[in-house]
Order: sequence, then C-alpha cells, then structure tokens
Amino acid sequence: MQNLDKDKLHKALPRIAITMGDPAGIGPEVIVKGWLRGYLHSICVPVVVGSIELLKKAVLESGADLKLISLKSLERIPEFENDQIGVIEPLKAPDVASIVPGKIDARCGMAAYEYLNFAIDAALSTQIDAIVTLGLHKESLSRAGVAEPGHTEILARRCGVPDVAMMLYLPPEHVRHKGLGVVHATLHNSLRKVFDLLTPERLDASIRLAHDVMKPLIADDQIQPRVALAALNPHAGEGGLFGDEEIRLIAPAVARAQLSGMDASGPFSADTLFGQALGGQYDVVVAMYHDQGHVALKTLGFDRAVNITCGLPIVRTSVAHGTAFDIVGQGVARPESLESATYAAAKIALWHRRNHTGP
Repeated sequence: MQNLDKDKLHKALPRIAITMGDPAGIGPEVIVKGWLRGYLHSICVPVVVGSIELLKKAVLESGADLKLISLKSLERIPEFENDQIGVIEPLKAPDVASIVPGKIDARCGMAAYEYLNFAIDAALSTQIDAIVTLGLHKESLSRAGVAEPGHTEILARRCGVPDVAMMLYLPPEHVRHKGLGVVHATLHNSLRKVFDLLTPERLDASIRLAHDVMKPLIADDQIQPRVALAALNPHAGEGGLFGDEEIRLIAPAVARAQLSGMDASGPFSADTLFGQALGGQYDVVVAMYHDQGHVALKTLGFDRAVNITCGLPIVRTSVAHGTAFDIVGQGVARPESLESATYAAAKIALWHRRNHTGP
C-alpha cells in the first residue's frame, strides 16, 4: 500500500458509513475522538451519517481543529484530509439540535432509525462498502414508533433476510494471534431454554457461520479457520456423568463439519477452551449460550470488542457498547471499539472485493 499514490490509495480503501446512533448518546464524542486518533483514515474512507449540528458541538467541546464537510449524497465520496469529517444528514431525519444529551427522546430514536436506513440503502446500492453502527437506545426507538427493538432486526427486515446471527470479535492487537471470534449457538434466551434450542440443525448452522465469517478476518486466504466448539456441561460432561449433550449433539456436529472439509474440533470444556483460543490455538469458538462467550471476550477487551452481523447481503459491524447515557458530556468516552469495528468492516469488505463475492 505504501507504493500507491494518494489518489490510487483513496480508491483502494473501502468506503464505510459510520452511523451516529442515538444522538443523545456518546456517538458524537466517539466519532470525533476516532477522527483525532487518525486510525480510521488509514484503513478506509469514512463518512458519518448523522446530525451535523451535534457533530459541530462535539468538535467544539473537544477543542480539536476538525472541519465538517457536508455531503449531499454518497454516490461520489470526495477525498478528505485527515482533519475533515465528511458527514451527511438524511432529509428524513428529525432535527435533534435541541435535544438534551443523555435523555430518552423519541426524536433521537427516529433520527437513529433514519441514519441506519440511509446507510442500508447506500450499502445495498453499493455506494458504500460497509456500515459501522454506534449505539442506539431501545426505549427511544420504541417511543419513535419503530417496531423493531434494535439495529439487527431493522437490518434483517430492510435486507429481506429472515435469519441473522451475531459474532463477537476481538481484533489481533488484543490477542496473540490473528484475532478471535465467538459465535453463539443460542443467544438471547433463558438458560432454561438453551437445552431445548440446541438441535443438530442449529449446531451445524453455527459451525458453518463461524467458519464463513471468520474466513475474511484471518490473514491467509488459503488457511481454513480453526473452529472450536465449547461444551455445554461442566468438564464436557465427563463422559456422560454431568450430561450427555456433548455425546449426543456436539461431538456429532463436529464430525459432520469435519466431513464437509472444515477444521472443527471439540467439544472442549469452556473453562480451558478460551484460554487456549486466546493463546492462538483456535480462530473462532462456537459457544453454547450468551454468557459463555460474552464473558470471556468482554473480560479480555471490552473497549475493543466488535459485533459482526452475519447473514446479511451487506457488511455491517458495530461497537460492542451502547449509548452510555451515564457518561455523556463527561469527555471520557473511548473510541477503541469504533476503531475495532471499522477495522473488521474494512477487512471483510476488502476480502469480498478481492474474491468478487458478496458478504
């Protein structure tokens, strides 16, 4: 990349729309801090979809010398300098200049909804290569009359996809190998329901998803991602003494994945598996339930964790934090998760471009 001239470099980098999320949250502050660190421009052509007025306030509060460049569309994104923030405010989005930071507001919910819709349309029409989303507030969204509870459900409906899943991911700088992903066989379900939800079909789909999503994120296209399945029961069931799900369900799913050509192994006891994965033995773990996967990765690097939505016809990643109403205006919000989410989005988008495939 160092040998490319500036114009060629600009054309080579993926175009990524960063949606502000709920305008009353830490989104504006995180965006400004992300721009000041300079990393975003090194990996993509970033453009903000959000409130111009609130970005102006965030720039003033930071004391930074950043210039806002208002855009009319994303059909042709100009080449920005590092001290310029290209921003587009959708015409359908309500005016949120007078909102109270850190407060639930229907206007903010509708604004976040319209920012996302605008970015989705741009991605579906290939004006941009990926979307990175900052947090929205579910109650503000509900007060705005939006039926879906969050980003993922809106994306699925707008993209016409009945089923999507999420991978939690940490980029390479926080682990001693190529990065680590976690896909959950079950996610937002009570523990009582997990045993009934773990079917052969669900496990097969989770392994395939882990393999396919991790493929663009590992460094070598010729290497298969190493997929490890966590056990459901303590000590992987101890041969059936503590439960037989490992014998009946998980081990057969691993065998089927191996027969299909995937590098899959397990089931492994979760209390040792994540230590081995973080040490570089595996690229992605299939966790059996929400906390089994989330606790491990968020303990390691909450500030840099990334959510990747799987199963969409477009590339979408998200910061792992929410609106953080409790710290709005204090100047303590951190941009690392935004950088990680942008890194993952850029890498996935470039892999699909190189291989002439869709996500």
